[in-house]
Amino acid sequence: MIVSEIKLYELLKAKLGEKEAEAFVYILETKVDQKFEDAKQVLATKEDIARLDLKIAETKVDLIKWMVGFWIAQMAAIIGLYLNK
Repeated sequence: MIVSEIKLYELLKAKLGEKEAEAFVYILETKVDQKFEDAKQVLATKEDIARLDLKIAETKVDLIKWMVGFWIAQMAAIIGLYLNK
């Protein structure tokens, strides 16, 4: 048990009795562990964030490639229109 659980156990032992206090602390600990496990499924880990950062970086590179290609094509079209006059 951690310090806060020991303190809770000692406080409850005086009011409820030893077995009841132990059972209550056990139930409380089980509930907290279950809530943590449930939350762990929806929280992002450091690995998830690192993968997301990598994906964003790859997307930025792809976007820049497309933008450069578009600019070159647009400039070629403008020059072509200007030269045809």
